[in-house]
Amino acid sequence: MNILIYSLIIFSIIYLLLKFIGNASPKKLSRATRVTIFILSIFLALLFAVGGRFLLSLPLVLLSLAIVKLKGLSLFQLIALFRLIQTLRRTGRFSFNQNHNTKVSSTLSLEEAYKILNLDIKKKNTKEDIKNAYTKIQKKIHPDISPETARLSMIVNEAKELILKNIL
Repeated sequence: MNILIYSLIIFSIIYLLLKFIGNASPKKLSRATRVTIFILSIFLALLFAVGGRFLLSLPLVLLSLAIVKLKGLSLFQLIALFRLIQTLRRTGRFSFNQNHNTKVSSTLSLEEAYKILNLDIKKKNTKEDIKNAYTKIQKKIHPDISPETARLSMIVNEAKELILKNIL
């Protein structure tokens, strides 16, 4: 008899939940879903961190940052920014330990400039393509957003100028 009562209660709860979801506006539903995922991911990340499982908490923190869009950066934008920094570090043009000497080095090769702007060197790029790629990156790393990215911004400017000179 208890199983029948529990089944009716669960059925009623599911029915009311589905009815609420069906009548809710998509914006409110989306916002509620994002808030719920954010709270759950932060809670699980803290739980894993307290338990000593830091490697399990890192993806949850990144998920929560992507949901919140910290300073307008999504997870994919953070990965693209990380790739840009790694490319510049491999070529010796960027170091986290450097002092704030913002001297521009003009030894940027054309291939590196294309990599920095995330453009295909084999494809015929127009001025508009180059400016769009430049703007997309500068929105992420402009010194007005974060003063620590002034050097990165200068390198991206140099890459844009080099590519524009080359296509003319």
